[in-house]
Amino acid sequence: MSIPTIDLREPAEIVARQLDDACSSFGFTQVIGHGVDPVLERDAWNCASAFFALDEETKLAVAIPDGDAYGYGPFQVERLAASRGESTPPDLKETFSIGPFVDASELQAIVSRDSAAAFAYSPNRWPVEPPGMSDVMQRYYDELAVLCEQLLSLMARGLGMSADTFASSIDRHTSALRLLHYPHVEPSSVTSGQLRAGAHSDYGTLTLLRQDDAPGGLEVRGADEEWHQVPAEEGAYVVNIGDALERWTAGRWRSTLHRVQVPSPDSGPNERQSIAFFHNANWDAVIEVLDPCRPSDGEVAPPITAGRHLMERFLSTQRGE
Repeated sequence: MSIPTIDLREPAEIVARQLDDACSSFGFTQVIGHGVDPVLERDAWNCASAFFALDEETKLAVAIPDGDAYGYGPFQVERLAASRGESTPPDLKETFSIGPFVDASELQAIVSRDSAAAFAYSPNRWPVEPPGMSDVMQRYYDELAVLCEQLLSLMARGLGMSADTFASSIDRHTSALRLLHYPHVEPSSVTSGQLRAGAHSDYGTLTLLRQDDAPGGLEVRGADEEWHQVPAEEGAYVVNIGDALERWTAGRWRSTLHRVQVPSPDSGPNERQSIAFFHNANWDAVIEVLDPCRPSDGEVAPPITAGRHLMERFLSTQRGE
């Protein structure tokens, strides 16, 4: 199985068809020609590296409090497979997560409609070092959100729908930018069943991933029930479908299982870094099957609210349930 690469500089009608094919066949693709500022990409990558190089005490000063979503997630705390009800050893990674940038008055208006929404808008926590991290990450967050809007517009066209089909469901999106660091591990010291990131599907609309080529990388579960590596491609973002889009399309598009594997014993140095942007719909967006995807018998899963689904899945990974 080979994950396709799509050039977003091609004519829109061609890209729309290619995206629909990739989402239906794999649930994954890689995109180039995306227009994200390479200087900003470099600055964000370097900020992530500098943060993870800090001592543990400094990083823990911005740790995620219980019930919140953003800040530092220490090494071997999260269990992504728990989101699928599996009990596994903790993942061999550490993280730093960043959420929506909203002012106090906007936040108050959102929370007044549903107090549970405070989870998705919990505070961003910034370390003292590296300097300028908050500015770089906010600009990167905003630029990746624009790319997701572009992709969703093209994908709607791939379904034969209006380009603005998803617009009203993502204009107050609750997306998260996550920096990921996988320290060097000796494979012989890894507990049975332990991975760098346990097998899971993503919860929202789309995920964008920028990854390096270190050993022990991303793997996708194919239709053949085998695991396939997703190689790092220069200048590309890996794009995958989340649960919300699978549900919106009644399974036409696949929210595919993926994981980050432990490197082989002969891999040598295997420290790894990546940055993921988890695009999510508005907190109160209702996810229900789109008309072109409705099966002939009319039987579909009941509607769900995007925000509460996101919150329940995320918290399950922190509790290790």
